[in-house]
Amino acid sequence: MSLWQRLVVTLVAMFIASYLAGLIWQALFSVTLPSYAGGMVGGLAAIPVWELLKQVSPKRQGRNDSS
Repeated sequence: MSLWQRLVVTLVAMFIASYLAGLIWQALFSVTLPSYAGGMVGGLAAIPVWELLKQVSPKRQGRNDSS
């Protein structure tokens, strides 16, 4: 998986995590989640997603196929 694909997946995961945190916060406390808290939740969710995508993507092999 290339860098830009990992970046897109990570950004989508950030937005989804932030949105879901806002919905859960609204349901529990009947007030809106502060934007800085939503950003923090999204940023913290991005870290394991990025690390997972780095490990899942296969290592690139050299193009020196001498078959």
